[in-house]
Amino acid sequence: MRALRRTLAAIVVSTFALIATATPAAAITGGEPDGDRHPNVGLILFYDETGRYRCSATLVSPTIVLTAAHCTLGTLGKTLVTFDTAIAEAPPNPLPVATDPSVGYTTAELAAAGYLSGTALTHPEYSDFTDLDNWNDVGVVVLDTPVTGIAPATVAPTGYLDQFAQPKLNKTVFGLVGYGTEVRKPEAGPQKPQPMSYPLIRRYTTSPGQKLTPQVLQLNGNPNDNRGGGGTCFGDSGGPTFLNGYLVAVTSYGYTSNCRYLGGYQRVEIPVVQDWLATVG
Repeated sequence: MRALRRTLAAIVVSTFALIATATPAAAITGGEPDGDRHPNVGLILFYDETGRYRCSATLVSPTIVLTAAHCTLGTLGKTLVTFDTAIAEAPPNPLPVATDPSVGYTTAELAAAGYLSGTALTHPEYSDFTDLDNWNDVGVVVLDTPVTGIAPATVAPTGYLDQFAQPKLNKTVFGLVGYGTEVRKPEAGPQKPQPMSYPLIRRYTTSPGQKLTPQVLQLNGNPNDNRGGGGTCFGDSGGPTFLNGYLVAVTSYGYTSNCRYLGGYQRVEIPVVQDWLATVG
């Protein structure tokens, strides 16, 4: 399984023995620039012992940003949070580098750079991609300062997705938002679509339902499927899946390196997630 978070230099691929053909998730493979459509969806940037990574996340209260557990586990220091819809059209990007990467960001240096900061928390039952029955790929960033002027997203009521079991699921189209890589043909060289690091912007697309389990919503991210506009890719990890105005899932994983196949999305309207969110919010 391929996790879809992204380093600032390269895509990180993690393969797990239990699910040998999949990888953790990350960017929008089709779709369009989001603009101001989803102002409560942000980018988060953080360090762990292996480097600096970015993910996507959603404001669900003035002080809580919801994301994936693989975007919070092992975070060093503080997490940077921004709701800017466009970070950079081309390199270099303005995102700051920690003074001491071995300890991560500090509140003071992020404030000096003009960014929000927060503390990452991981669901205590996160399986780290080892148990499909107890996936729990959910984390939050508790902000040091409440956000004003942005309306938080509404998390779906408990069990909301259960009503969309097959065959209804195949006819249901979900909205996806994130700051991941855009999959397109390069300007030169072999004309095979591939993830591109720039522009680094918030993007939106749609994907039809494929499969629903007690923990995971699976969507069809093929941009050639006329039921939707694409899927998620590297950097979209933790970003929201919307349905009927509700936040129903967060981006968890994908199956291919070119992000043009099925994607897995951690359900956030199940009791094991909602009960935990109630303790941190």
